[in-house]
Amino acid sequence: MAKQNAITLVTPVLPAKRDELESRLMKIRADLASGVFNEFEKIDTLHYARYVLLDGQLSNAKTNLVFSSDYDGDLDEHLLSFTTNCADLMDHLYECCDGYPDVSNRTSQTRELYLRKWHNKDEAFYVGAPGRTLKQIKQENRLRDHIWEHLHKGKWDGKTAKEVHSEVREYVMKNPEFAWAKEKISIPQLKWWNFVLVISLAIVLFPLTLLVALVAGIWLLVLHFKYERRDKPLGLTPSRLDAKLIETMEEYEDHQNQNQFTQIVAMKPGWMRRITIQAILLYGKFRISNEFVHGELMGIPTIHFARWVLLDNKKQVLFFSNFDGSWQQYLGDFIDKSGWGLTAIFSNTMNFPKARYLFWGGAYDEEHFLAWARHTQITSQVWYSAYPHLSIKNVTTNSIIRSELMRNLNEHQAQTFLNRF
Repeated sequence: MAKQNAITLVTPVLPAKRDELESRLMKIRADLASGVFNEFEKIDTLHYARYVLLDGQLSNAKTNLVFSSDYDGDLDEHLLSFTTNCADLMDHLYECCDGYPDVSNRTSQTRELYLRKWHNKDEAFYVGAPGRTLKQIKQENRLRDHIWEHLHKGKWDGKTAKEVHSEVREYVMKNPEFAWAKEKISIPQLKWWNFVLVISLAIVLFPLTLLVALVAGIWLLVLHFKYERRDKPLGLTPSRLDAKLIETMEEYEDHQNQNQFTQIVAMKPGWMRRITIQAILLYGKFRISNEFVHGELMGIPTIHFARWVLLDNKKQVLFFSNFDGSWQQYLGDFIDKSGWGLTAIFSNTMNFPKARYLFWGGAYDEEHFLAWARHTQITSQVWYSAYPHLSIKNVTTNSIIRSELMRNLNEHQAQTFLNRF
C-alpha cells in the first residue's frame, strides 16, 4: 500500500523582496483560479500544496515563506520531483528568500539541498484516504463515472441486481483503459491488534499502568490549579473581530467544494504546556495510524489531510487542513464530535477559550472558540488541490466501488454496490 507524507518548509524572506514575493504569489493564485497555471500538475504525486507568508510571527522577526504539500512516496522522491519538474517555479519564488543559490549555481541538487535546510517535521499527520495515491484516486473516479453513465443509459428492467452487476463488470472489462481495475487493492482496515497489544501490556504491567494513571491525574490537577485557573484569554467574539480580516479570509473560501485552513498560534509559556501538547499529539498520532483509516477523524468525514507542526523551538503551533464544505461547518463538526480533542491540543496556546482539566470547556464555548479560530487563522496566498471536485467520501466510495466491481457478489451485496451510484 502506498504511503502519503507531508512536507513543511519555513524559509526566511529577504526584507527587500517581501512585497515582490507576495506579488508573485498572488499572480500564481490568480493563474490557478483561471486555470492557466499548471506547474503543480507536473508532479504526479502531489495531492495538495500551499504557500503562506508569515509576517513577524516567529522569533526571527522576519517574514517567512511557508511551503506545505501532501504527496505520495518518500521525501527524497518528492524533493527530486519538485526540483526537477518545477525548477522555474522554485527559482521564481525562492530567489526572494535568504541564501538561495545564485543563478550560476542552480541545479536540481543545489535546489534540493536548499529546501532540505528549511524542512520542519510534523508532530501529527492525518490522511483521510490512506494508501490511495493521486493516480489511483483519479483512475477510480474515472471508473465510477464510466459505470454511472452506463447504468443511466442502459435498460435494466426485469434484471436482478446481481445480473446488473455482472453486466457492468463485463462492460468495464471490455475497455482497455480500465485494465488496471483487475489489480487487487487493499482497503485500509482498523489495526485492532495494536490496541489489543497496548491493553495487554497495560494489564501485564498493571503496577506501572497504575503509576502512570496516578501521575496523569496529578498532572491534570497541577495543570488546572497552577495554569488553567490563571488563564486570561481575550474573550474574542465574532463582533469584536476585524472586519477586514474576515473579508480577507472569506475572499479565498467557498469557490469550490473543498476549502483550506491555515493557522498559527503561540504556545503558552512553560515546559508543562509543551510536554502536554506533545503528549496529546503523540496520542493522536497513534489513533490516526491505527484507528482513523476509513475517511473519518474523530467522526468528522470531511478532512482530506491535516497536520500539526511545532515551529520556532516549539514556541508556535502551525496547523494545516484540507477539507470539504464550509469553514463554519468544518469547525462546527470539530466542536460537536471532538471538542475535547481540540481543547486538549489548543488550550496550551495563547488566548484559547478557558479550559478545565485539559479536556473540558475550551472549544465547547462555541462563540469564543470560533472567534479565536478566525483571529489565529492566516491567509494562504496560494492553495492547490489536485482534485477539487471530489469529497473525501467520494474518494473512499470510489475505492469500494472498484473493489466490489471485481468480486462475485450475492443479490444483497450487488444491490449495495448499485446503491453507491
